[in-house]
Amino acid sequence: MIVVTGATGNVGQPLVRALVDAGKRVAAISRSVTSADVPDGVAIRRVDLARREDLGSAFDGAEALFLLTSGDFVSDGGDIEAVVKAARGAGVDRVVLLSSLGVGTGTHGTDMEDAVERAGVEWTMLRPGGFASNARQWAGTVRAERMIAAPFGSVGLPVIDPADIAAVAAVTLLEDGHGGRAYDLTGPELISPRQQAADIGAALAEPVRFVELSRAQAKARMVEFMPEPIVENTLDILGSPKPGEQRVSPDVERLLGRAPGTFAEWAARNVAAFR
Repeated sequence: MIVVTGATGNVGQPLVRALVDAGKRVAAISRSVTSADVPDGVAIRRVDLARREDLGSAFDGAEALFLLTSGDFVSDGGDIEAVVKAARGAGVDRVVLLSSLGVGTGTHGTDMEDAVERAGVEWTMLRPGGFASNARQWAGTVRAERMIAAPFGSVGLPVIDPADIAAVAAVTLLEDGHGGRAYDLTGPELISPRQQAADIGAALAEPVRFVELSRAQAKARMVEFMPEPIVENTLDILGSPKPGEQRVSPDVERLLGRAPGTFAEWAARNVAAFR
């Protein structure tokens, strides 16, 4: 059995489907997962990884684990060591961790990767950059005003379609030969917020106006729902990315045998969110 955490999210849902299609037994973990979220035959386990008392039976019967922690995992008291220890104790011997491109560039800490490496399991680290799906944060203003407001309008980053992350995760869980490897996952090209607005407009067949925010304006909005240190770190990446954060990685194409999807393709497939 393969356990998928974050099973209701942008990566977890398509990963569960891919594993089921491959004939694998799957258990889907999320705090609020229901049978409507997963294909027939998938075991449902409502688990909060930040609660130690939830970990006792979370990984029962599993041989492999896709590990994704929520953005508020640490602030909610989560302990990655406890999660990995529980998985190992249940018999898991392969862990694929959804990490971050920032680990490789030195922008983010290595605590989660270190914990998995110490666990005595075969591990693979997936390090994606920015998600194309982060554009959903603009859905409200696009629907109401056909407008997107964001800082650093001309700075491009190689954002990745979460469906491609799921496809890579499936490969690393289903195939041998990925143990001890870390893969940088990016889209096929640099794309700026201004171009993202244009691509969303093209998907809608209506123009979407772009309004550039100053760093201070963007920070004032972001601190309403994110801790200030994370806001500052995010704005640094968006405004002054390191070379490694703008590098287009070949890893997705190597693993999938095809180029990663573009932001325009993601926007066309998810246009309903912006109507």
